Amino acid sequence: MTLHSDLTSAAIAAHCATGAAHVAIELIDETGSTNADLLARCAQLAGPTLRIAGQQTAGRGRAGRPWLSQSGASLMFSLAWHFQGPLHRLVGLPLAVGVALAETMASLGVPVQLKWPNDMIKDGSKLAGILVETQQAPDGGVWAVIGCGINLTMPDALEQQIGRSVSAVPWLAQMERNTLVAALLSRLAAVLAEFDDTGFAPFAQRWNALHAWQGKQVNILDDGKLLQQGIAAGVDQLGRLLLETDGGLVQIMSGDVSLRLAQE
Repeated sequence: MTLHSDLTSAAIAAHCATGAAHVAIELIDETGSTNADLLARCAQLAGPTLRIAGQQTAGRGRAGRPWLSQSGASLMFSLAWHFQGPLHRLVGLPLAVGVALAETMASLGVPVQLKWPNDMIKDGSKLAGILVETQQAPDGGVWAVIGCGINLTMPDALEQQIGRSVSAVPWLAQMERNTLVAALLSRLAAVLAEFDDTGFAPFAQRWNALHAWQGKQVNILDDGKLLQQGIAAGVDQLGRLLLETDGGLVQIMSGDVSLRLAQE
């Protein structure tokens, strides 16, 4: 199957806010990974670039895990964005991206929540994932390639292949696709420009207002091994998860650790 038939760069651009007017928009039917495509070209990019694929044959999630998708059922894109740097100033970027996506969804009538560090949740199940990869720029700045996969519909066969309950937004699947992409890109561009100036700190409160597991008992796992247990208490101004434990408040920095509800 090919890219959604009514999706065009010109139509997306026409619906975008002024703050996203400088983003180049690329549409392709199929590729291995839009993130990998843009990472390979960062040095040659003239500016922010959005790349949307109808199908990804080698989509990736965190820690190198595969991202399974089906043409037409998911909206899959990557956005390359140049930041001032240095790299440590990008701490919390995946969480700020989550805020942008969640706020866009809310504006379209779909309330969602966020799971630390990079998932969007609807009705208790995963709706979207975010993967941020970075590359040093020659000017001392940093290119970030922000990959997003959003389940618009969830065919039974794909859910079975994924092997766990996942969520979808069939209401948005019926929406005019150019308008949907433009809404997401417009909010992302505004958030990324703000983040480049301020870092994550101003987003912490916005993220905590959307926190799916606030006040719930959770486990922190590393490669399946239990590292920490406690009550999820939101994130701090660096985007670290705050965990209330028997030994006091602990800050968890995102790496390859996984967060699970204690009863899972």
